[in-house]
Amino acid sequence: MSTASRELHLGVNVLSDGMHPAAWQHPSADPDWFTDPAFWIEVAQIAERGTLDALFLADSPSLFQKPDEPLVAPPLALDPLVLLSTLASATTHLGLIGTVSTSFEEPYNLARRFSSLDHLSRGRVAWNVVTSSDPYAWNNFGHGDDPGGRPDRRDRYRRAAEFIDVVRALWDSWDDDAVLADKRTGAFSRAGAIHTIDHRGEFFSVDGPLTLPRSPQGHPVLFQAGGSPGGLDLAARYADGVFAAQASLPDALRNADELRSRTVAYGRPRDAIRIMPGLSFVLGSTDDEARRRNDELNELAGERRLAHLAGQISVDPGELDWDKPLPQWLLDGAVTDTGSQGARDIVVNLARREELTVRQLLDRVITWHRLVIGSPERIADAIEEWFVAGAVDGFNLMPDVFPSGLELFVDHVVPILRDRGLFRREYRHTTLRGHLGLQRPLDRRAEQAAQTG
Repeated sequence: MSTASRELHLGVNVLSDGMHPAAWQHPSADPDWFTDPAFWIEVAQIAERGTLDALFLADSPSLFQKPDEPLVAPPLALDPLVLLSTLASATTHLGLIGTVSTSFEEPYNLARRFSSLDHLSRGRVAWNVVTSSDPYAWNNFGHGDDPGGRPDRRDRYRRAAEFIDVVRALWDSWDDDAVLADKRTGAFSRAGAIHTIDHRGEFFSVDGPLTLPRSPQGHPVLFQAGGSPGGLDLAARYADGVFAAQASLPDALRNADELRSRTVAYGRPRDAIRIMPGLSFVLGSTDDEARRRNDELNELAGERRLAHLAGQISVDPGELDWDKPLPQWLLDGAVTDTGSQGARDIVVNLARREELTVRQLLDRVITWHRLVIGSPERIADAIEEWFVAGAVDGFNLMPDVFPSGLELFVDHVVPILRDRGLFRREYRHTTLRGHLGLQRPLDRRAEQAAQTG
C-alpha cells in the first residue's frame, strides 16, 4: 500500500503524570492528579482537540513491588474501564482503549463490560489484550508465593487465545437484527436470533449468550501489546492493532514484516493490523530547549533512572553501571521468567547493535520505547520517517509530562503533520473502527451466509 493511500494513526498512552520517571516532580505537574477525574478529562479533551485516534490506558493489578518499599512514582491506580466510562461521557469522537489481562479475568465478565462500554460510548472502545507474569499481581489472585502456581509464557498465551475466542463468540451471540421491539405483538427479540455459544475448552466452559445486543462496532476493537513470539502470534491471529515496543527503525521494519507474514499465514490480509508502537518524546520550541527540559527531568530523577531501566528489563539494579554496557548475560540473549521478553529484546538488541553504555541507552529509550528529543519539526520528521518506511501505521504518543507534553504536541506537531498531508484535519468517523479504517465484523448469520454463498 502506498503512503499516499495510507493514513497516519495517533493514539496517546497516558501513564499518570507522564512517561519520564520524574514526570510527577515537574513544576507543571500535580502529584495528586493520578486519581483526579478533572485531570483525566483534560487530557482526553486535549487529545480529541488534536483529532487523535484514541486514548490508551495501561494497567497493572499490583504495585510491582513490596508494599513496605516506598513508591517512587504514582501507580497505575484507577481501573481502566471505570475511568474510560468517565472519559466516554466527556468526549464525543476519541477512541478509548483499556488494558485488561486474560490471566485474572473470566471471559463472560470481560465481554459484557467491554460491550457495555462500546454501547455507552457509541462505538469508541477497544480492549488491549495482555497476559501477566508479574508475581505481585499473581499473589493478589490467590497464588501466594509459589512460582508453581503461575503458568509459563506458553500456557498464558494458550489461555489468552481461548479467552479471546470465547469473548468474540459472546459478542456475536446476538444477530444484528435480534432486537425486534414490536410493541404490537409484544415480541422484544426475533426468534432464533440470540444464540448460546456452548463453549467447552481447556480453560473455560461458557454457555452464553451475552445479555447485550451486538455493539455499535460489532466487536470492540482488539489491540494486543507484547512483542515475544507468542505475543506476535496472538496478534497475527486476532488483533486489529498492536501497541509494540520498538527502539530503532531496523527492528521496527523486521517486526512489522514478521507480524504481517504471520497475519497472512492466518488467512488475514497483510495490512489487517494497525501497527502503533510507543513514541516517547520531550518537546521544546527548539532542539536546545527540548534538551534543557530533558536534562531538568533527568536531574530530578537522578539514580532512579537506573532503577527504572532495571525494573523494565528485569535485572537487579546492582548489575547496571552508567558507563558500562548491559550485563553480558543479557547481551548474550538469556531469557528471564518475568517481565516482557519481547520488550526486553528491543532494548537489548539496540544496546548490542550500537554498543551502547547504559547512559547512552537511556538517551535513546524510555520504558522500552523509542525516545525523540527536539523541536516540533524534529518530532514530526521522526514520525514521518518510520511511517513512510512502512515500519508503522502510526504511534501511541508517550509525552514526558502530562498534560503539558501532550498539549505542546497537539498545538505544534499536529499542524505540521497535517500540512504534510499525513494526518486528518477533522474526524470523519464516529467510531474507533472508522478512525482506524477497519471494517465492522459481520454477525454470525451474515458471516455464515458469506462463507456458503
